[in-house]
Amino acid sequence: MRPSGIMAVRHGESEANLAYRLAGDRPLVYERGDDEVTLTELGRTQAAALGGMLAALPEDEAPELVCCSPYRRALDTWEIAGREWGARPPVIVDDRLRDQEPGEFAGLNLAALRERFPGELARREAEGPYAYRPPGGESLADVTVRLRDFLADDLGGRADGRRLLMVAHDSVVLGLRHVLGGRPDTELAEVLAFAPVLNGSVSVWRAGELVRFNDVTHLAS
Repeated sequence: MRPSGIMAVRHGESEANLAYRLAGDRPLVYERGDDEVTLTELGRTQAAALGGMLAALPEDEAPELVCCSPYRRALDTWEIAGREWGARPPVIVDDRLRDQEPGEFAGLNLAALRERFPGELARREAEGPYAYRPPGGESLADVTVRLRDFLADDLGGRADGRRLLMVAHDSVVLGLRHVLGGRPDTELAEVLAFAPVLNGSVSVWRAGELVRFNDVTHLAS
């Protein structure tokens, strides 16, 4: 794949994001499957603001192809943003853009993990959060492997020379920063200095160079 530019967006605030924030330090088990979680009212507002930002772009900066995670919160973000934008570029839904898989940690906030998996949390601390793979889940390093596979795919030639919009998740945006930056995987932990990737944020690369990262100025308007 040789796109002329990449714009990577994290989905708007999800119902799970809100539930975890409201739970604070109390244990929480969020029951809905990770791929089924949709947006809050704020998340829908953020998605509409993204669409407004896209509509205001000059023609030579507007995305020409959309690649979206198959998870509901990402699909809903694109649906709302696309409707607000008014343009309908081709859309590809690609499983390689899904969020980092939590495995047995699915639905658990940090307080619940401390109660149920104290040994695993100690292992994560020892290995580092980028290298640690929860039981049945993925590490951030695993996410970068599938992102490299995605970026090496020519998508039937549809991405070459075109401006690409990716609607996905925080782990995907962080992984992109590492992969597109050309850093060795021994330095993957350094990308965590740029976390958290905010809901509704935009990160842009042009001709392989990072232009802006985790930008939410469009959400203030």
